[in-house]
Amino acid sequence: MPAKERRKHHKTFDRRRARYHGLFRAFSVIMVLLFQVLFILGLTYWLREYSVKIYLAIQILSSFIVFALVSNNEYNQKFWIAIIVALPGFGFILYFFWGSARKNFAVNERLRDSEEEMKGKLPENEEELEILSAIHPNKIQISRYLARDGFPVYKNTSMKYYPVGDKLEADFLEDLRNAKKSIFMEYFIIYNGEWWKEIEEILIQKAAEGVDVRVLIDDFGSLYMDPIEMKKNLGSNNIKVGSYEPIGKRITSLSFNYRNHQKICVIDSTIGYTGGINIADEYLNKIVRFGHWLDTAIRLEGRAVMSMSATFLTMWEQVVSEDCSGMDIEPKWEGRDEGFVQPFAGGPHRAPHNPVEGAYSRMINKARDYIYITTPYLVLDERMVNDLVSAALSGVDVRIITPRIYDKWAVYMVTVKNYGRLLKDGVKIYEYVPGFIHEKDAVSDDECAICGTINLDYRSMYIHHENGVFVADSHIVTDIKENILKTIERSEEISYEKWKKRPVGQKIIQNALYILSPLF
Repeated sequence: MPAKERRKHHKTFDRRRARYHGLFRAFSVIMVLLFQVLFILGLTYWLREYSVKIYLAIQILSSFIVFALVSNNEYNQKFWIAIIVALPGFGFILYFFWGSARKNFAVNERLRDSEEEMKGKLPENEEELEILSAIHPNKIQISRYLARDGFPVYKNTSMKYYPVGDKLEADFLEDLRNAKKSIFMEYFIIYNGEWWKEIEEILIQKAAEGVDVRVLIDDFGSLYMDPIEMKKNLGSNNIKVGSYEPIGKRITSLSFNYRNHQKICVIDSTIGYTGGINIADEYLNKIVRFGHWLDTAIRLEGRAVMSMSATFLTMWEQVVSEDCSGMDIEPKWEGRDEGFVQPFAGGPHRAPHNPVEGAYSRMINKARDYIYITTPYLVLDERMVNDLVSAALSGVDVRIITPRIYDKWAVYMVTVKNYGRLLKDGVKIYEYVPGFIHEKDAVSDDECAICGTINLDYRSMYIHHENGVFVADSHIVTDIKENILKTIERSEEISYEKWKKRPVGQKIIQNALYILSPLF
């Protein structure tokens, strides 16, 4: 067999093996979920049949939970109220398994302590805040909000924006090859494809040279990887690997919520990458999954990378239980002054004041002329809907781009359901026609922008760990705006009249899925 055909055969074999492994892991999760449901049903029946007092106590506790949820302003309150009321006993136990936040990082003091310790390594940069305040007095509240949460604003940082994943690859691989001290990689998805093979080869070579290489994945996001085999292969080459919240670790806490959706690569504490791009071939359009895959990223070089290092090490400490407080995160050199940049992060451990949700909410509310947002999923709570509608009714040009070709049918149905209120009150919505838009960008008034991992949905705002970069008074703001406007040219605007005329069957499905959307 010729060498070219042999390589193609091996790639096909690797993809098939990864797919089968992913399907096996997914099947295992489904079986555990089924076991949970059967166990809950059996327990509910036993309590009702043989222990009236206990069953009544559960009903009383259910009432207290309903009252607590009513007073709670979270997006999923209506769902759990309906479940608990409609399914006496069963609903309470189901909430205990799947709805309660008892075992997530919202109450995990260890993560908060680690985060505060890492933030103590960062400069306060009050002078930069004052300078930015004089330049953009209308947007300084966003920076002040993030700064008071421990995310300083920086200058002395070079920046580069990638409007599509294809343009990222060369720079990313070259920076990895040039690493001298450390490589920290944290991704929601790593897929065993062509791009990962290239990266893996470089990581092994750098580790052999004495570079400190660490890879952190989300166990559910990287479902098609074998984390045990990955740890074995990379570990034998002196590469440290961490897997966030293994989905099969504990049956009682099996959940698709509270995942680590952050995407960070930090090289030598000096170069940092983030954005929507995961380590999988479709993100670079090496393979076609849902038409043309549109995603973005940003590269930082200089002082601001300190905050990205702190974010990575905070999560590394949590997952690997390794004390990183003594690590040096000072960059090797200060980048060029290309504007103001503010890396930030958030997650359920920051509830009820998540910097991720706060940054987006303030950016929407402070918009005067326009705000453009790209997101693959539009699953909003009432507060975010009100922010967008209020901006549009105030005369702000509010535009949102979502994909025409979706990756998750149920989420797309809910996304379309959410168009109605927004369209009715003046928000413009476009669907990217050539394929799947996975980018998560926002830009406003030619003054500021955000590029990161944050979707405009409930998961990103409240229950996943996310990160992003807020940029002001920089060429990056123009780059992001121009990219969004070019994307709109390849998109179809959705009118309110067209939305109202969608088939009755589709409306019924969308309304039903909307109730279940907290589980997506």
